[in-house]
Amino acid sequence: MTAKTSISLTDSQEAYARNLVEGGRYPSLSAVLQHGLELLRAEREAAEAETAALRALLEDRRRGKFVSVEGGRKRTKRMIAARKAQR
Repeated sequence: MTAKTSISLTDSQEAYARNLVEGGRYPSLSAVLQHGLELLRAEREAAEAETAALRALLEDRRRGKFVSVEGGRKRTKRMIAARKAQR
């Protein structure tokens, strides 16, 4: 199903879209705008998925075991020493 809609573009936006059509990249101005909207939708969905994943990670970390600053430093020193010993 399609809907006819009237939109306004700046002169430079219209010129760019027309160049895409004239260059054979798209069959019509509508196709250019449809593709642009689909890219925006995909970008938005990806950003929302990333935000949800980060929230889940933060929640998982919040519920997890915490390491003190000193404990973290000791772990780091042990990891460095272990890597150096492997060489």
